Amino acid sequence: MEAVYVTSFSADEPLSGLVVGDRPEPEVPEGWTTVTVKAASLNHHDLFSLRGVGLKEEQLPMILGTDAAGLDEDGNEVVVHGVISDPAWRGDETFDPRRSLLSERYQGTMAERVAVPRANLVPKPSSLSFAEAACLPTAWLTAYRMLFTRGDLKAGDTVLVQGAGGGVATALITLARAAGLQVLATSRDEAKRARALEIGAHEAFESGARLPVKVDAVMETVGRATWSHSIRSLRPGGKLVISGTTSGPKLDDAELTRIFFLQLSVIGSTMGTRDELASLVTMLDATGTRPLVDRTVPMAQAAEGFEAMAGGDLFGKIVFTR
Repeated sequence: MEAVYVTSFSADEPLSGLVVGDRPEPEVPEGWTTVTVKAASLNHHDLFSLRGVGLKEEQLPMILGTDAAGLDEDGNEVVVHGVISDPAWRGDETFDPRRSLLSERYQGTMAERVAVPRANLVPKPSSLSFAEAACLPTAWLTAYRMLFTRGDLKAGDTVLVQGAGGGVATALITLARAAGLQVLATSRDEAKRARALEIGAHEAFESGARLPVKVDAVMETVGRATWSHSIRSLRPGGKLVISGTTSGPKLDDAELTRIFFLQLSVIGSTMGTRDELASLVTMLDATGTRPLVDRTVPMAQAAEGFEAMAGGDLFGKIVFTR
């Protein structure tokens, strides 16, 4: 079957190990099933995999992709939850120390077919296209958990989204606005600030700009480049929810004095649960809110999408279709 996979790692030229070609049909363990993939979305996780983050040489070749929407073995339209937990685990699967994502321990979604646990399938409503549904399992689920589970935000709260443009950031803006939050956003790019306003931000500012109000919560995916601004933008008792560090994990100044003096909360958040994905799908179906698709690309031309993400040339999600 046709698949998009990694054959070697390179920190400097990650796309050098990317291949679109033939791979064996997926193995299907007991309790698992196969999904015929109609659409799979691209995430930074896939670029990290090409650099060797989270993978070892002995695992190669590895089919990339954590997200997909398609048809189950009975022809039902489904969304794939990409977090694979230990069969013995009970409760929130994001806390399972043995959890993994598709394309880490198991082959990923950028293929004609993918094998997943039956319990990881969520029904796809007809109101969502396959391309829109394929955006949900990583970026949009991460945003949903950040806002409503870990952040525990409610209508009327004020939230700052750092780094408008990427898949998680655009999901945060759209979901926060749909839930009745006051949404502020930042970006270094003027065009991306304008787009942030179009998709739901009430105000958009240059990165690092002084805000007109202190916010209840900051949604942080950038890390080092925006950390100090995030801490300084919070009201006393406010929350910073972080799910990524795209500008690097190390900090020159963690703003510890401000954190304890203002009694701020720094909250980590990773992915989400199958039940949260089902709730997210229901929310989109009920409200008419839709994922922002930057572009769709035939899976056979996957390198084009990877190049756009590596260069930061996107606003929303890149989706590979079949």
